[in-house]
Amino acid sequence: MFVALALASALFYGAADFLGGMTARRASTLAIVVVSQCAGLLALLIVLPALPKATPVQGDFLWGAMAGLTGGIGVALLYRALAVGVMAVVAPTTAVCAVAIPVLVALLLGERLGPVTAAGIGLAIVAIVLVSQAETSDRSDRSDRSDRSDRSDRSDRSNRSGVGLALLSGVAIGLFFLALARTGPDAGLWPLVAARIVSVGLFAIMVVAGSRSLRMPVRIAGTAAAGGVLDMLANLLYLVASWSGPLSVVVTLASLYPASTVLLARLVLREQLSARQWLGIACALIAVSLIVGG
Repeated sequence: MFVALALASALFYGAADFLGGMTARRASTLAIVVVSQCAGLLALLIVLPALPKATPVQGDFLWGAMAGLTGGIGVALLYRALAVGVMAVVAPTTAVCAVAIPVLVALLLGERLGPVTAAGIGLAIVAIVLVSQAETSDRSDRSDRSDRSDRSDRSDRSNRSGVGLALLSGVAIGLFFLALARTGPDAGLWPLVAARIVSVGLFAIMVVAGSRSLRMPVRIAGTAAAGGVLDMLANLLYLVASWSGPLSVVVTLASLYPASTVLLARLVLREQLSARQWLGIACALIAVSLIVGG
């Protein structure tokens, strides 16, 4: 059961990222994040009274708040890394770190994996790297010969900065996964409420501090809100999966979300996938079958 829940969370994470990427092309990225985060929180508060009564303890709220803080920081660092670095490097670096942190912690806490499951997790990490990469052109070929060297130096510095931010972002997102998984089933969805309140507050502070505008067309706001609801649904599915399955397996399956994003881009936007991405999707399918079989 936890395998299906984790894979479903990956599907919804990928769909949320797809909608977020579409809207970020037409409005301020920070404004999109604020709208989506608020929409997810509102959807959670609406369904919460209809769910069975939960009995969260203080630790559940603390872990939820930690998840909101680390997740918010991770998203902020990721967007900055994508702005200054190369997407084909930033995306897989962040994704692999986000998987590695919870898996390593789970192993240190005593989880033991069979060889088939361990091979599946390893192949899944390879799949994440491959599906996050697209064909990139060499920007230096388009530069004038007179300033090619200067541009190359600036590009190298920017890329190094992007990789550093991507590593930090991956660690933060990995801690987000880890913090949510530390909550108990008796807490219900209250850790997600705490997490989203903290992340909304964090981004609100960024908006006020940067004097940013949240204005955007109604249609774009609606799409961003839909992405926020899907992201919250993905968090919910991941949280429930983490209660019943090994953390190393659950977080690996949930982190296959880039495959969902690129497939939606292919189906909806007719974007062409690179050979590496197709190979990554194939690796993801094999990895899932190994994990399930193991």
